[in-house]
Amino acid sequence: MPIHPDFPFPLYLVISEQNCKHHHWLKVAEEAILGGVDIIQIREKNIRTKDYLHKARELKKITDKYQVPLIINDEVAIAIELETWGIHVGRTDMQPAEILAQNNNKFKIGWSLELMEQLQDPQIDAVHHLGLSPIFKTATKPNTITTWGFEGIAKISTLTQKPLIAIGGMNISNCQEAFRSGANSIAVVSAICADQDPRKAAEKLKELLQ
Repeated sequence: MPIHPDFPFPLYLVISEQNCKHHHWLKVAEEAILGGVDIIQIREKNIRTKDYLHKARELKKITDKYQVPLIINDEVAIAIELETWGIHVGRTDMQPAEILAQNNNKFKIGWSLELMEQLQDPQIDAVHHLGLSPIFKTATKPNTITTWGFEGIAKISTLTQKPLIAIGGMNISNCQEAFRSGANSIAVVSAICADQDPRKAAEKLKELLQ
């Protein structure tokens, strides 16, 4: 799949401290960038906003150093405070149109696509890119509604011009097929975070997406 001009980030890391098994999570982030990760989303669940803000601020020091865009999951206030590149929200979070109205294009809005009907939802007009969630069932996405598979990627790519990010069970064995099916970016969690060598893991993934 050609790189989308509005989302030229083929390798997308979603990071949280709990998913980093072998190294400090900030070290994982930096090693992943050095290995070729193009964009990072921090996703922390069940922690206080103050703690989330602190973590996001520490991560932003690293992403700024390497000029890698940072996306905040869910917490719009943190994205505003840190002036991050983007915010990512799910279907039941703060709605994209409301975020856009309040923040006037301050950052790019990503939206999790869990149902085909969302493509007809008026909210879609406020969305910059779509996270197809999940492609396959995964422990990091326990409340799965739709499992898209490669066929789902292919179908959605014919129905929208927005950049498509494949997430959920993405790894070295299937990222190329997701890319070929129509995804513009591959989002990984454990494929990098749980690897003994996150830099090498990122290098291998990035090579497959060239």
